Amino acid sequence: MTLRIPVGATAGTDPYEVLIGRQLLGELPGLIGEQARRVAVIHPEALAETGEALRADLADQGYEAIAVQVPNAEEAKTAEVAAYCWKALGQSGFTRTDVIVGVGGGATTDLAGFVAASWLRGVRWVAVPTTVLAMVDAAVGGKTGINTAEGKNLVGAFHPPAGVLCDLAALESLPVHDYVSGLAEIIKAGFIADPVILDLIEADPAAARTPAGPHTAELIERSIRVKAEVVSEDLKESGRREILNYGHTLGHAIEKNERYEWRHGAAVAVGMLYAAELGRLAGRLDDATADRHRTVLEAVGLPLTYRYDQWPKLVENMKVDKKSRGDTLRFIVLDGLARPTVLEGPDPAVMLGAYGEVAD
Repeated sequence: MTLRIPVGATAGTDPYEVLIGRQLLGELPGLIGEQARRVAVIHPEALAETGEALRADLADQGYEAIAVQVPNAEEAKTAEVAAYCWKALGQSGFTRTDVIVGVGGGATTDLAGFVAASWLRGVRWVAVPTTVLAMVDAAVGGKTGINTAEGKNLVGAFHPPAGVLCDLAALESLPVHDYVSGLAEIIKAGFIADPVILDLIEADPAAARTPAGPHTAELIERSIRVKAEVVSEDLKESGRREILNYGHTLGHAIEKNERYEWRHGAAVAVGMLYAAELGRLAGRLDDATADRHRTVLEAVGLPLTYRYDQWPKLVENMKVDKKSRGDTLRFIVLDGLARPTVLEGPDPAVMLGAYGEVAD
């Protein structure tokens, strides 16, 4: 059974659907469309066989299909790799009616979407996420981008896909650490909007750590629905969409400090715990909800701490966060369960005190 979650049209963009199920590649030609002659399959090195198989399948269906292999994970999200992709499109004669397919984790779909947004000022693209993180976060919502030496996702564009295919069978081969990392974004959706997610995880944390768990499809569905509802209302992060950055201000700072060798979900887990402590110390969040962050994250095996001596570097990194305004830091915190809000310009002493709760 295939579940279809609509993402509404905003700011002149077309609506699209996120499909969740198994054996979904038969849906791909319909998303590519009849006008396309050429298709570029952008895939990471780790999915070379998958990328080539998809290219061959599209070629059998009459498309001029090419496979564009890029580095794994965050190493793909650079201007140099984007330029390599542009060169491949140019050499293939890519036109406005041709289509890019991004197959892989969140870094690959971020890159593929950015390449699609920038080639000829925007061509159609389809996301085929293969990780939990990409399914529930990166591939949905139209935020595409690459990293720079100054920070994560500082260069990018809002360019929604024509569709997203979440084939749950792809999760069965994920290493456990990558799977658990993706749970951070699911847990985030639980805290900011859908507490049932937290209930399901707390009922059986061990089952939540594996794609074979009884609630895997429901957890992914609920998380995608949260994001779809928010981005349908606010595509360009001018308002409510900021809540999706819960845990990301410190999380992105940690990723940059680790030169992107930490998994995104691991950094966001520490970032969420920090945001909870920041909300508590600022008098916004009750003790029970703040403490629940620690128990849920720990139950699935996500990290809870980061090095205390790195605080000055993290503060500098956070100053270039996308939510900052001038010299003013802004954090998404909770006023209560599923009640996200913005905390602007918190006292530096309060920030440091909150960090003391997550520092080792």
